[in-house]
Amino acid sequence: MTLKLVFAGTPEFAVPSLRAALAGGDVLAVLTQPDRPAGRGRQPTPSPVKQAAIEANVPVLQPETLRTPEARAMLAELKPDLLIVVAYGLILPQAVLDIPRYGAWNVHASLLPRWRGAAPIQRAIEAGDGKTGVCLMQMRKGLDTGPVLLRRETPIGADETAGQLHDRLSELGADVLAEGLALLRENRLPPAEEQDDALAVYAHKLDKAEARLDWNQPAIELARRVRAFSPWPVAEAELSGERLRIHAAHAIEGNGTPGTIIAASKHGIDVACLEGALRLTQVQRDGGKVVDAAAYLNARPALRR
Repeated sequence: MTLKLVFAGTPEFAVPSLRAALAGGDVLAVLTQPDRPAGRGRQPTPSPVKQAAIEANVPVLQPETLRTPEARAMLAELKPDLLIVVAYGLILPQAVLDIPRYGAWNVHASLLPRWRGAAPIQRAIEAGDGKTGVCLMQMRKGLDTGPVLLRRETPIGADETAGQLHDRLSELGADVLAEGLALLRENRLPPAEEQDDALAVYAHKLDKAEARLDWNQPAIELARRVRAFSPWPVAEAELSGERLRIHAAHAIEGNGTPGTIIAASKHGIDVACLEGALRLTQVQRDGGKVVDAAAYLNARPALRR
């Protein structure tokens, strides 16, 4: 059986899943968000999914919303068997979910019901979770509340950043989608697993204001936030009268008044926290480049100790 598919996605995370859909069925069209201004020139720029769809010669549709009768009619005319949604960024009303023969599937980057919502990768790291994964979910009205068809777990590395985990989960999501499509074609898809709403945890969207570190917190928590906020919005803090963006750091033992430098060498800049110390290994001054601790200390030799 050849599955007639419509794919809905926007960012880089969704591109491997689009490729899995192209390999697993006949992709009739790709839905992606309208081109947005980007770069220094703020010129309208196609999404990564749009670029991948054009390269694959798949028609691209970019409605501002799917809530209008016109948008629903556009999708209904395609007569898809299945709608695949991966980080699309628009709300899908129930009337849209009901159009395809098999409804809509979503690839979500967490082990549902933990970390429903917009920032599951970052929140898992920030919370200190030891593992995460991806779920292939049958979509229902509601935020990531549908039953889970397939799930795949993976450990979170001790030093893994959100950017690194994002890339791994992107590929893992594509693998799970490919498996789900193969099982659907063979009519061997297992019964869906209903989520336990009592265990649900919400992954709030990242706010740039969260990036500012407070030295009056334990070092281990600050280290997790540095990893969670890499590559965006990037952790920042006040240090010796200067605002620094902190791109890499880890927690170590140490004592001192929170916010003071207790050691500084080529190995890193150790800043006292409420509990322990945070060793900064990659930093960035305002308007400067990302440098290692040794290069930063060369510019501010008075901090060496």
